[in-house]
Amino acid sequence: MRALMLTALLAFAAALPARADTLVLAPQVVTDWKAVSGRIEARDTIPARARLGGTLIEVTVTEGDTVQAGQPIAEIEDQKLGFQIGAIDAQLQALRAQQENAQAELTRGEELLARGVSTAQRLDALRTQLDVLTGQIAAQQAERQMVEQQGAEGTVLAPVSGRVLAVPQTRGAVVMAGEEVATIGGGGFFLRLAVPERHAALLAEGAAIGIETATGPAEGNLVKVYPQIENGRVIADVDVPGLDAAFVEARVLVRLPMGNREALLVPEGAVSTRSGLDFVRVAVGEDIVERTVVLGGAHQLDGADMVEVLTGLAAGDAVVTGDE
Repeated sequence: MRALMLTALLAFAAALPARADTLVLAPQVVTDWKAVSGRIEARDTIPARARLGGTLIEVTVTEGDTVQAGQPIAEIEDQKLGFQIGAIDAQLQALRAQQENAQAELTRGEELLARGVSTAQRLDALRTQLDVLTGQIAAQQAERQMVEQQGAEGTVLAPVSGRVLAVPQTRGAVVMAGEEVATIGGGGFFLRLAVPERHAALLAEGAAIGIETATGPAEGNLVKVYPQIENGRVIADVDVPGLDAAFVEARVLVRLPMGNREALLVPEGAVSTRSGLDFVRVAVGEDIVERTVVLGGAHQLDGADMVEVLTGLAAGDAVVTGDE
């Protein structure tokens, strides 16, 4: 008899439906994000300028090249400098000839003074004349060095290590002193954002920033918020490890945290859609009922894909997350 009763109970238990997994809803803190466009820019954009006016005879870089600080990137020639050096050399030659003659006159004057033929006054005049010529030679030599230095400044140097962004000049162009020959981007590449100033108080340095790149989602950190507002927008820099800076000024979609709030989240797998309506199963006592819900945005919670429920559920509801 007992064996028959036990067999009947086991058969009855097998006929009962298995209890599905449930999730008791509770408010979760979620972050509101704002999608903005960021541009890949160099932190420092410095022009490499000509220090000498003349003809551009050589340009050794092009857009996209990587350069080091102090590296020669162009050469400017001013033919007038060669003529100036030639004129100075001619003056030096004449002055040296006069100096040799004055030295010889001084030597003879010393001999004549020793024999009592000349006077000390005449000897002093010869010494003064020799000193004047020596000073003139030194002045001409200094002027020649100055012209040589001007010629050396015809070499245009990279002002900073980085990448060549633009080369507005070409070989054979006539440039003036101070004119831009190339633009160098250095100091690293960042995503530069322009955020409406009403959101300025919500930007905090060090905050994690979500980024959508061509290779998939990435994450960066807000490293700098600039204090000056330009055209009603706050400028900020986002540091992204491994940022692809092949195309400077390229636009990238960025998600900025705009604040936190509480929301009801359910797993994406717990939502079913029929006839354009979304349904979530809820355990009510021993029964399971379906409720129509209005969904919000998707979120990540501890690595799980969740979706926000705007209406249709309340905190404390037991949402069925598994099959019966």
